[in-house]
Amino acid sequence: MGDPRLQEIASPVDVFDTLELHVLIQDMRDTMAACSGVGLAAPQIGVGLQVVVFGMARNPRYPEAEPVPDTVLINPVLTPLGEEQEEGGEGCLSIPGMRGLVPRYKQLRYQGFDQFGGVIDLTVGDFHARVVQHECDHLQGILYPMRIRDLRKFGFTDVLLTDTASPG
Repeated sequence: MGDPRLQEIASPVDVFDTLELHVLIQDMRDTMAACSGVGLAAPQIGVGLQVVVFGMARNPRYPEAEPVPDTVLINPVLTPLGEEQEEGGEGCLSIPGMRGLVPRYKQLRYQGFDQFGGVIDLTVGDFHARVVQHECDHLQGILYPMRIRDLRKFGFTDVLLTDTASPG
């Protein structure tokens, strides 16, 4: 947090299935795995492209969360399905040691492409929807504390009691 690259709007990917893109995605997956994260956006590792990776089967950081399929999402477009939002605990690999209660849409549709240029178009809810929104915020220069409505619900992980299920 504080790195100006995390405050910039990421550029769309124009060419798919390149060695550079595959190397970037592998680096992102390795970084996410090393930190026990559920998701990571390219700007978090200093690359200003609209690329996010996310997914988990079981994760010790999120013992109550349902599985999220391993996904590479490029040039995403998010469409909330309804107005219903839910506050949930979130943390972030770019803001280590902190957590907060963040409102997110409960249901959404996300569209974009995989690393080969294949079309992705899914409707998801709950934790999966939260993860996608969190990661895609990074592509707009938004960090989760910017979305917190009540800063009394933002603090150090070992002090603040929030939900255990949240994206990284």
